[in-house]
Amino acid sequence: MVVNGRWERLGSRRFFLALILWIHSRMLRQVLHEGLRTSFHKLGHFVANHPVFFASTPVLISILLGASFSRYRIEENVEYLLAPKHSLAKIEGNLVDSLFPVNRSKHTLYSDLQTPGRYGRVIVTSRRGSILEPQYVDLVLKLHRTIAQLQVPMLGFNYTFNHLCLLDDSKSCIVDDIVHALAEVQTERTANRTVPPLCYPITSLRDGREAYIGHQLGGASSALNELVAARWEAAFGVELEHFGRQHPELALYPFTSSSLQRDFQRTSRVAERPLLVSLAVCMALAVLCCSMRDCVRTKPWLGLLALVTVSLATLTSAGIFNLSGGKYNSTYLGIPFVMLGHGLFGIFEMLSSWRRTREDQHVKERVAAVFSDCLLPFTAGTALHLVTFGIGASPFTNIEAVRLFCRNACLSVLFNYLYILTFFGSNLVFAGYLENNYRHSLFCRRVPKPEILQQKPAWYRFLMYTQYNEGPASEPDLQAYESHLLVAFMKRYYCDWITNTYVKPFVVLFYLVYVSFALMGYLQVSEGSDLSNMVATETGTIAYMRAQQRYFSSYSPVIGFYIYESIEYWNASVQEDLLEYTRGFERISWFESYLKYLRGLNVSSSLPRGDFTERLRSGFLRQPRYVHFADDIIFARRSVDGTSGDIAAEVVASRMFLVAKTTENKREEMAVLLDTLRKLSLTSRIKFIIFNPSFVYMDRYASSVGAPLKNSCIAALFLLFFSTFLAADPLVNGWLAVTVASVEFGVVGFMTLWHVELDCVSVLCLIYGVNYAVDSSAPLLSAFVLGRERSRTHWVKLALEHHGVPALQSYLCYAAALLPVAAVPSNLTRTLFRCLFLTVLIVAFHCLAILPVLLTFLPPSKRKKKRDRKRCGGGDSGGREEIECVEIEDSTRVVDQITTV
Repeated sequence: MVVNGRWERLGSRRFFLALILWIHSRMLRQVLHEGLRTSFHKLGHFVANHPVFFASTPVLISILLGASFSRYRIEENVEYLLAPKHSLAKIEGNLVDSLFPVNRSKHTLYSDLQTPGRYGRVIVTSRRGSILEPQYVDLVLKLHRTIAQLQVPMLGFNYTFNHLCLLDDSKSCIVDDIVHALAEVQTERTANRTVPPLCYPITSLRDGREAYIGHQLGGASSALNELVAARWEAAFGVELEHFGRQHPELALYPFTSSSLQRDFQRTSRVAERPLLVSLAVCMALAVLCCSMRDCVRTKPWLGLLALVTVSLATLTSAGIFNLSGGKYNSTYLGIPFVMLGHGLFGIFEMLSSWRRTREDQHVKERVAAVFSDCLLPFTAGTALHLVTFGIGASPFTNIEAVRLFCRNACLSVLFNYLYILTFFGSNLVFAGYLENNYRHSLFCRRVPKPEILQQKPAWYRFLMYTQYNEGPASEPDLQAYESHLLVAFMKRYYCDWITNTYVKPFVVLFYLVYVSFALMGYLQVSEGSDLSNMVATETGTIAYMRAQQRYFSSYSPVIGFYIYESIEYWNASVQEDLLEYTRGFERISWFESYLKYLRGLNVSSSLPRGDFTERLRSGFLRQPRYVHFADDIIFARRSVDGTSGDIAAEVVASRMFLVAKTTENKREEMAVLLDTLRKLSLTSRIKFIIFNPSFVYMDRYASSVGAPLKNSCIAALFLLFFSTFLAADPLVNGWLAVTVASVEFGVVGFMTLWHVELDCVSVLCLIYGVNYAVDSSAPLLSAFVLGRERSRTHWVKLALEHHGVPALQSYLCYAAALLPVAAVPSNLTRTLFRCLFLTVLIVAFHCLAILPVLLTFLPPSKRKKKRDRKRCGGGDSGGREEIECVEIEDSTRVVDQITTV
């Protein structure tokens, strides 16, 4: 009994300690919450006392910083922006360049294996028949001669292709092997001799050497003077266009080293007009959303100034970006939409809070009440923007385009927040003075009192209509604002409809359908390392890539297989391993050709070390058909036994060229191939690497793209968790976390079903989706959770009346601003539009349908009597009882029931 008593005392002590801690934490949250509200109340007073200063200062700052656009620069290095910064492929590329530089290749040109600065390529197709027909062969060779004779004037000298190309040992330009093959075909035809057959993808030339022609059809490369080469590229494109007009029977698809950069930045130029249309449409809809029948209480100018506020913040942040030496790229087109979405929520919440203030109060008190009511969730949302985008702007982000976007988004959101507090807040003061003095919101003319107004003409009464309320009011008179279309719709119709017992099951069922479709798309997510997703659509880059996919998708690009350490090539087991690694590929290999050469001499391939190397140098590489392999082998003289004895030549590094058979899913297959060969290189005794310039974009792309989103989501969850002591109730943060997770899950799933891949643009939109969901749902959840002593249904309706209208206004304006972006002929803006539009729709679905329904029967519970009934009498109602949704609580469930009389 003594022991039991002790345990009972310990249990009661723990219970009281837990109760005390809970009370203290709740008191601390309430104190902090009220302290912040008081601080914002004082800030509102300060802004209301100095409206002219806060209205003019942002304008002056924006004008001054806008002059920095004279330093406007464009980022031209697409690989720097879109390729992962820290990848093994870049290290391998540097090693390849050090061992086998481009100017060392004197016989063979693989223009897609390395990127030697400036180059030009063209895909030639026949519109009818085979490209190997005599007339088309003649045209292709004529095109090659035209390009070779192209002249570029520079400093009084005419540069031709011969001045810019790579030279072989005979001082002739190195061209793709397909040109040699077609020239041999033309020569044999002209001489009426039998045309040698062209084997595919590896053919034999007249000199006996083998050449890979799997995806070659004309090509050029230049790497001498950057300025001359740039001009030659421009002339190359013009000449091809002129040649195509002269010979319409051929279809030409040119591509140069600057095509990707030019077409990537072209998105900014083709998006100029749609963006202006987007601004105009959003501005017009914002003015309509702020307008109402009452000429005094309507606020059309504030709708216009809302967009002016966002524009000033954009101009200021862009000015700072230019002054700091930043370079513009097309991904920055999404930053104004980040600012617009965040700013619209804050502005419309302020207007909604203004409608709930008492009209008999002084303007300064009303503005202070607006700041106290709205700025706490708006500040929390701004902090979340800074945290999520700040994580994306950290050095841990591996893709430079994402990091730069997040860094500038942080700056833009910060100024957007400050300008809403100052510029828009001061204009709210001016509009408040007009309203309190009963002046027309457009013409600033004082509206006559009703008895005087009745004596005026009908058109005058229509323009000057308002509801006078000059007497003192104990609480806000919301009847005057019910002439606002959205307010009346939300209060009279939507709130009752969405909380109806018979509507809720259908909403829940619709949510389950939403989850199932989102899951179906989520399981099909694919990474978007294809660079065509980042450029404008009607461009040469897209045409070239489509032609390449159509005609050359059967084989992969040429893959360099580089052995960077000395191995025992003469060892039979090493030879077997090396042949096994390259089996299954189309190969241009000095090693296999050498073994075939030895077999032709009836010599064993397992020669002693000295004989193997000596026959390679003195016999094999001196044959005309094999002399081109000298570029693929690096010899060094080393001691035979590791001492200072005999010195002999040794192969210290070599390379081979592999081509894999692929299908239409070339990109995915190349990624799998890269991963497989990488793993093999780690376990093999042959130290080798593989490289192709496209590997720079593939290597670690999925992890590099997904890392900023994952880190931002984790940071958002941690911020929501650690900010629970700032919220009046921790359940607000819990509901926010659930809402964000549901929204992000839906956006990822539905964007996949809408053919949007996971690339840097879609990831940036997903990061913003976290913030957009919090901005939209935080005021609604706070209003519901903080409600006491009434039914859940009552507080859901009240939360929708107070915060559903500004949310709906924000959705309408933001969606209208996005619609013109869909008309931009660019894959980048297509991804931007689809992701952001899905975000708006899914967030609106959650905040206006899912949350209001779920909150009527999920925690937090409301303390109330078993049954509440509210009678409304007076007038002609005859003492009727209001139809109300009442909660009946028993020990097992909570049932929503409609009671009527």
